[in-house]
Parts: sequence; structure tokens; C-alpha cells
Amino acid sequence: MGLSERLGDGSAVLGVVGLGYVGLPLAVEMAKAGHRVVGFDVSEEKIALLSAGTSYIADVPTDELTELVARGLIVATTDFSRVGETDAVVICVPTPLDKTKAPDTTFMESAARSVTPYLHSGMLVTLESTTYPGTTEEVVQPILEAGGLKVGVDLHLAFSPERVDPGNPVYQTRNTPKVVGGVTSACTELAVKMYSRFIDTVVPVSSTRAAEMTKLLENIFRCVNIALMNELLQISDRMGINIWEVVDAAKTKPFGFMPFYPGPGLGGHCIPIDPFYLSWKAREFDFHTKFIELAGEVNENMPYYVVTRLMEALNTHRKSLHGATVLLLGVAYKKDIDDMRESPAIRIAELIKGKGGEVVYHDTWVPEFIIGGQPVVHVDLTEATLSGVDAVVLVTDHSNVDYGAVVRLAPVILDTRNALKSFGGDTVVRL
Repeated sequence: MGLSERLGDGSAVLGVVGLGYVGLPLAVEMAKAGHRVVGFDVSEEKIALLSAGTSYIADVPTDELTELVARGLIVATTDFSRVGETDAVVICVPTPLDKTKAPDTTFMESAARSVTPYLHSGMLVTLESTTYPGTTEEVVQPILEAGGLKVGVDLHLAFSPERVDPGNPVYQTRNTPKVVGGVTSACTELAVKMYSRFIDTVVPVSSTRAAEMTKLLENIFRCVNIALMNELLQISDRMGINIWEVVDAAKTKPFGFMPFYPGPGLGGHCIPIDPFYLSWKAREFDFHTKFIELAGEVNENMPYYVVTRLMEALNTHRKSLHGATVLLLGVAYKKDIDDMRESPAIRIAELIKGKGGEVVYHDTWVPEFIIGGQPVVHVDLTEATLSGVDAVVLVTDHSNVDYGAVVRLAPVILDTRNALKSFGGDTVVRL
């Protein structure tokens, strides 16, 4: 029986390299569709937890994972030789930026090298790590082919960008459409067949480059529009206009407008990073992505604007930021998740400390917050805490906070998310 048949009837053994926010939910959906899944990660801690059926990802319920592990449908290991047991392998590892904002493909290359010695003829490899157009064929393909198998002849290779939105109660792995582009048409067909087993809608495109660019377009679109709102926020403040009210009014138009909102800065694993992949790659073609880079600059400056507004708010209460104790309320990059990647709270805290302020925080989703190698003190939202600090900066609007108590007790609150729009009083300052 060929790979196409095994993928179609669910008998194919699937591998997932990288068991984080992308890889683990994907492995679970594969197993729920009846596939036996071998999960690979370099973290022995993750492997131990998964082997015990314990989830460390909020979007993956432990009871669901426990059942799949108990049934033998998910096996987790650090032993990459077990790639040889699989019919298809999906690579889901991070692709961060380095200090110069160039793509860091180290994790991706390492993952490809780890699987290469154990690939066998007829296998399918797909890459889900977000990156610049050309990466699949220019970086990953040569590594895989160094093992002796040729893509399009002995081996199938495709790119399918992850579209994970942590904490989204509606769109998760299975019901979020999957874009797939292969090196050859046969590669695309096999990848579509695999994903169609456990993803509701699969969208084939003509090439790996088209699939890679699709993910960048999605997040550059959001980055640019958020930057626009962040700029309009600042000019509206000078004009005495409530930009949040303006957006709410504009979104009543049933066509030609999509609401985006300002905020303290971008966070997460995609929007703050993805635009720079394209900016970096564009230089190879003597093209400068001025529009994209300008949007990145506007968004990166938002933590500075937040701290400036904080100093103005303290000044109206005859206080200086130097020597003040500031409570950051919510430090995850978005509400109701535990993800700290690229969170604007990190830069805001650094800036406050750099100006002589003391920082404490409250976030029940984030048990540890490190700045400059030092832990930030976590506090409970007691009456003594709220009345004892000099200011509160609401960075992330988690649902499990008693905002009424915060407004009632804190001396001044800078609201960067418009979470306190229903509360009045002179103590609330809107970003």
C-alpha cells in the first residue's frame, strides 16, 4: 500500500517535530483522526509530561491528551531515530529574529538535520514554521537531500503555515483552514491528503513560496493596520478625540471597513516578527519594504508612548516616575493566555525600571516574570496592594480581574486596552 492510500485510510504513522503551541495541538488532532503519532522534542521535561498524559498547552485539555496517550495514539520522545517509523513528518519549530532583525533559521535547520538520517523513500515532510518566501526550497530541501533522497523523486516536501491563535474559543487547529504548497504537484497532493484527515478545510496553492507568502501577508496586514490605529491614537489624543469611540462608530459600516484597535505594543509569535522576514528577504531583490518597516517602527514605539503617558498621569497627581511603584496589570501578550512571547509588558517594565521606577505585577496566567535576569514581584490584588502603589498600568485585559476594585482603590490607572470604558472617575487615564 502506497503513502497516498495510508494517508487516506488513517494507517499512516505521522511524526511531529516540536511539541509547543503549534505542534502539540496538531499532534492531538492527528491522533483524534485515528493516526498513530510520534512526537519529537529536545526538551526532556516536555517529553516526560506528555508521556504522563499531562498537557502544558492551555488549548490542549489534559484529559483529552491522557486518553490519546493511554490508547497509544501519541508517543513522545527525544529519540529522532524513531522518525524511521513514520510515513510523514511535520516540522513545527520556532523561527525567531536575531538582534539585527534577520531571520534565525537555526531551530529549523537543526530539526531538518535531526530527521534527515532517518528519512526513507516515499516519505512526506512538511514545514509549518513561519518564515520568508523560499525557505522551504532554499534552506530545508538541501538539508533533507543531503541524506541521499531527492525531493520530487524519492521524497515529498511541502510548506503549510501554522495559523494558531492561542486562546481563541472559536477557531482552533481543526476548523482553521490550512494552506498547503508543495515543491511539486505530487508533493502538494500528498500534503493535502494528509491534512484533510484532521483539518476541515485544506487550501492548496501553486508553490511553497506562495504558501510562505500567504502567512506573511496575513500578519503584515494586521501589523500595518494596528500601526495605523496606534498612530491615529496619538493624534486623536492631541485633538481631544476618543479613538476607541471612533472605531466603534466606524465599524457600524457594513462594508469597506474592518476594525483594528490600538494598544501598548505588539506581542506573540507572529505579528511582531513576521513582517521583518519579508523585509529581510526583499533586500535580495533590491527592494525596500518601506511601508512594512514604517508600521514596525510605529508599533515598536508604543511601549515608549505608554511610559510617556504614565509619566503624564503621575505628574497630574504631583508624582514622579522616579521612585514610584508601578503595578503592571496583566503581562501576557494577550488576554486569557499564558504566552509571554514578545509581550509589550516586557519593554514597558524595562523602560519604567530604566527611569527609576519600581515594578510589580499581577497576572494569574503568568507565574514568573523576569526582567534583566531578575524576577519581578507578583502581587495579589488586595486593598493594601492597590491603594499602596503609585500607579497601575493595565497592559493585558484578562477576564478574571475585578476591574471595579482596581478603579475604586488604585490612585491612578493607565488603561492601554480600553477595558475600563464603562468606569468613570478621574483616576482612569485612557491610552
